[in-house]
Amino acid sequence: MKHSPLAQAGIPIAPSLEPTLADDGVRPRLAPDKQRLVRISALAVLVAVTISLVARLLVYLINLVTNLVFHGEFALEYHSPADNHLGLWVIIMPVLGGLVVSFMALYGSKAIRGHGIPEAMEQILTNQSRIKPSIMYLKPLSAAISIGTGGPFGAEGPIIATGGALGSTLGQLINITHHERKVLLAAGATAGMSAIFGTPIAAVFLAIELLLFEFSPRSLLPVALACITGAAGHHLLFEQGATFPMPALLAPSNGALATYSAIGLLVGLASVGVTKLVYFIEDSFEELPFHWGWWPALGGLAVGVIGYFAPRTLGVGYENITTVLSGTAPLSLLLTLCFLKFASWAISLGSGTSGGTLAPLLTIGGATGALLGVAIKHFFPASDIVIPLAALVGMAAMFAGASRALLTSIVFAVEATGQAQALLPLLGACTGAYLVSFLLMGNTIMTEKIARRGVKTPVDYEPDLLDKVNVGRVLRNGMVAISTDNSIREVREWVERDTDRTGPHLVVVNPDGAFAGIVSTVALAGWHADEAAPISTLLQPRTVAVQATDTLRTAVERMARENVDVLPVLGSEAQVSGIISYRDILMAYKNRLEDDTKAAPHILLKRKSLRVLLRGQALFQKQKTELE
Repeated sequence: MKHSPLAQAGIPIAPSLEPTLADDGVRPRLAPDKQRLVRISALAVLVAVTISLVARLLVYLINLVTNLVFHGEFALEYHSPADNHLGLWVIIMPVLGGLVVSFMALYGSKAIRGHGIPEAMEQILTNQSRIKPSIMYLKPLSAAISIGTGGPFGAEGPIIATGGALGSTLGQLINITHHERKVLLAAGATAGMSAIFGTPIAAVFLAIELLLFEFSPRSLLPVALACITGAAGHHLLFEQGATFPMPALLAPSNGALATYSAIGLLVGLASVGVTKLVYFIEDSFEELPFHWGWWPALGGLAVGVIGYFAPRTLGVGYENITTVLSGTAPLSLLLTLCFLKFASWAISLGSGTSGGTLAPLLTIGGATGALLGVAIKHFFPASDIVIPLAALVGMAAMFAGASRALLTSIVFAVEATGQAQALLPLLGACTGAYLVSFLLMGNTIMTEKIARRGVKTPVDYEPDLLDKVNVGRVLRNGMVAISTDNSIREVREWVERDTDRTGPHLVVVNPDGAFAGIVSTVALAGWHADEAAPISTLLQPRTVAVQATDTLRTAVERMARENVDVLPVLGSEAQVSGIISYRDILMAYKNRLEDDTKAAPHILLKRKSLRVLLRGQALFQKQKTELE
């Protein structure tokens, strides 16, 4: 019987398994990935250029509808709907807008309903990032009608949905993988946000936290390039400078930092209430005894009634954010934006019309933070806080708590205002809001809807456990190799005699020691096998291999791609050092899970204290003896 222990000496591969891998269609990942990365990045930039132009057109369209409805003039410049002179007729305008949106949803696509990001998340997680091409024009058109007739939304939600649809549609027209299509979807969505607000870094974080659910070069680079392009489009097509200008801020004291963090905790509680109320209103609409096509009109009626008494709640209202951040907003306006703006937005959004969440959340959060700042200054006059910064941390904390996009919220507030001194207060406030939201809510305003449909959204960005362990650490010692000169009868007899040293698979080598393949012991025991035939007749076809330095994830990927449950492992100098099976990987995964969850102290303080005490007693006795 010819066999050699692999644990003592590896089997040389002549010259290597690379030709075998090439014959089996397995190509090295590095070079093709780089080529495809350049291609996807170029496509992402193209999508970003297009969506920047669409963003400008959308804003023009919203302005046009607003001017026609509330001011009776054909103009593309922005005029606030709050300055209208319609009187009671202002109540009817959002109703008419809701009816038009319902018509578009009924005869166009139901996907235009809602605020866009949850729908994009659902397509990424369940439908390989495939969005209907009709969303590219139905979403911005419906949003322009909804917002232009008084809907309390911002332009960023619709443009994010439109950009995602554009990237997805392009990805469906060309020959790319669904992961690359996901990247293009995220690139289009975040480039749209960057084009509206001029906040490219925040847009990149938005992609990571709410769309991509990963942090890797193949996704990060195209999205970053798209966001840079969107920011360039913002500066070219919109305006220079901060989107929300505010007074210059000084570095806060430690006491002020603690106060701003406390404001973040309170706004976090408010964000939980806001999220729950939004979905309570949506559930209430579901209970209505008539068709959903009438719901947006009913929501529009609430918008119109509230808008009649509080005109500043109508429309986009970006100027409201700037006013709140100035620190000079009267108390009546802060109360209006905090409560009436929320009521108008929540009812309208719950009715299923076309809108967004970012601008309303920023407005409501900013007003809430300013109100808390006013209250703190009133009851604690010596407090070292300023109202503009209180409003800013409230604005960011509201979005952080409602969406749990922590980094996006912090960076967005800094980029949109240009206030670098606000970074520490924002970090404390947004972290506090995130903590409250995490403890009190199972889902967020972005994920609750799709969670109810059974779609689980990733919340962790931890590295894969299989990426932490290499193949060499899992190999078992004492494995042997079988020669192709052996017959099936010889190998069977050896397996029966030496069952302790055999596993479910055997490594087979040529007479010169070159790797030949692997044989399953199940195939070896088959009754149909000719016992006089050489063992090489049972070799499994399409054998690929992994390096001992490869990760277990690489091994799993190759097993899945080649539909095998074992792989030979190459050590140094292209020598076979053993085989690895899926059972070995599962066992390693289980052990790592146990290591990560098993809690045990490594330094026993009680024992250490006891030793110190004993040494102290010995020293005392020694000194006492010397004195005597």
